[in-house]
Amino acid sequence: MKNGRPVFIVDGSRTPFLKARGAPGPLRASDLAVAAGRPLLARQPFAPDAFDEVILGCVMPGPDEANIGRVAALRLGCGKAVPAWTVQRNCASGMQAVDSAARNIAAGNGELVLAGGVEAMSHAPVLFSKDMVAWLGAWNGARDFLTRLRLLGRLRPAQLRPVIGLLRGLTDPVAGLSMGQTAENLAYRFHIDRAAMDAFAVRSHQRLASATDEGRLEEMETIYTSDGRFFDHDDGLRRDSGADKLATLKPVFDRGFGNVTAGNSAQITDGGAWLILASEEAVKRHDLPVLARITDSQWAGLDPAQMGLGPVHASTPLLQRAGLALADVDFWEINEAFAAQVLACLAAWQDPDYCRDELGLDAAFGALDPERLNVDGGAISLGHPVGCSGARIILHLAHVLKRNDARRGIATLCIGGGQGGAVLLERP
Repeated sequence: MKNGRPVFIVDGSRTPFLKARGAPGPLRASDLAVAAGRPLLARQPFAPDAFDEVILGCVMPGPDEANIGRVAALRLGCGKAVPAWTVQRNCASGMQAVDSAARNIAAGNGELVLAGGVEAMSHAPVLFSKDMVAWLGAWNGARDFLTRLRLLGRLRPAQLRPVIGLLRGLTDPVAGLSMGQTAENLAYRFHIDRAAMDAFAVRSHQRLASATDEGRLEEMETIYTSDGRFFDHDDGLRRDSGADKLATLKPVFDRGFGNVTAGNSAQITDGGAWLILASEEAVKRHDLPVLARITDSQWAGLDPAQMGLGPVHASTPLLQRAGLALADVDFWEINEAFAAQVLACLAAWQDPDYCRDELGLDAAFGALDPERLNVDGGAISLGHPVGCSGARIILHLAHVLKRNDARRGIATLCIGGGQGGAVLLERP
């Protein structure tokens, strides 16, 4: 890291991303974490109990997985003596896990750390309303038949209406806007039209299709379920996606005037990813290969109603510290929460007014080459398991740098609640 000992990414793996289809998916979050981790740990020259700690990002662990990092670590055979913990920073939970691991190693507080992110969005909880919870509490406290009979008389059908936890979680409680509505804000602010959003979405699917067919997603591991099924590809890919088809979809978040649709937004998805981070001493001791070095990281805050611009606010100071321009970065991974959101980030960097008023710069920061951005697709085609995506984009960026013998890359994403995170990688 910028301050401290060098930190290296030496290996990593992820599950295929499985699109949610209206029912709980085949694997819970801890199952996905274990499925991603087992082949990764099996190929290492050290035992799983050699880790100094395990850190896992997750937004919505199930009720049986409260500290899901510890659950996954024990199931992976890391042993009782290896501490494990869970972090939550909304969409950047996986990135936070990796950043926390890197900072601990840089500070000399560890040599080997297993860090990643996981989410089973299809298993998001369905809740009772406040009135129903109060009624159930009274029912549980009733001590005689007559009291319970009176309570039954007070029960109303409206109290049984479920509260969809996923929808509540994807709505900002301060701004009072869903994440999709914040994307509509950015589309309006930067004059991004429907055609541009749909074209970006089509490109995401085309790039993922090429990466899949050409075997470029080498970090992905086939996963298996207890009933004999297996999954070996990201199943949200729509190979037949085209501008004509996407144009038929109706806006979801602003039905009267909006342009953000299900087709140009990230998919609701289940998935998990791990990275192994190591100090220079651990690399030498175990003769480990090096994918990339984590050079620096940055977190930023901004207006929750404009949360999609988080990558701009996090990446800009990161680049300034390193004395770099946008063009000095060989490859970028910007999480595709929404096509409008990524396009707005590119527009903001080229807007002198935004750069002056919001970033404190003297002029526009510059242009980011789309040919170096999300070269193998992104969350619109892959999906966006919120606790996992930050880890996935770091891991995939490391592989992209290696494949292209490139020097430098940035993985960055927006975060619900009005934040941004960015990590700078370099190839030694």
